[in-house]
Amino acid sequence: MSTAAKIMTADELLRLPDDGYRYELIEGELRKMTPPGYEHGIVGQSLAWRLAAFVHQNKLGHVPLAETGFLISHDPDTVRAPDVSFVSKAQVQRCGLPVSYFPEAPALAVEVVSPDDTAEEVDSKIRQWISAGTKLAWVVYPRGRTVTVYRSLDDIRVLTEKDQLEGEDVVPGFRCRVADIFVTT
Repeated sequence: MSTAAKIMTADELLRLPDDGYRYELIEGELRKMTPPGYEHGIVGQSLAWRLAAFVHQNKLGHVPLAETGFLISHDPDTVRAPDVSFVSKAQVQRCGLPVSYFPEAPALAVEVVSPDDTAEEVDSKIRQWISAGTKLAWVVYPRGRTVTVYRSLDDIRVLTEKDQLEGEDVVPGFRCRVADIFVTT
């Protein structure tokens, strides 16, 4: 007798009762997300407010909250929630403002690495974002004070505190010093 887990859909995930936890759906499998630590939240917010202010000022699209889900594949469904994201004006015009999950990958996905994240987990997330159509992904490493920039799975650069983080053609004109993202006590 098989004990295979029940495959869940994005609609079922959306209707789950609020039990205080955050979930993602990976190929139909429900995954509970551990709340991130304080440093993770501060570093993510440091980048998010800079990006959101620039995007708003230049009317480029939206920078939704970290809990925002993106439906990035179907049958079985995958719903991911990056730590920071950017949805372009063109995407919003095409998809509108859905009440449920945004129906495609964000133009920019940012993952802030927590101490308990494994390299395999981070790699898997980035692979999923890029495969789903994300044009630019940033992986922020608070402990190492670096940002890894992915244009594709073959076009990867590591930036240090001496470098500028740029939105390239995805968030045109956005830039900030990598050092400014990281919190000092």
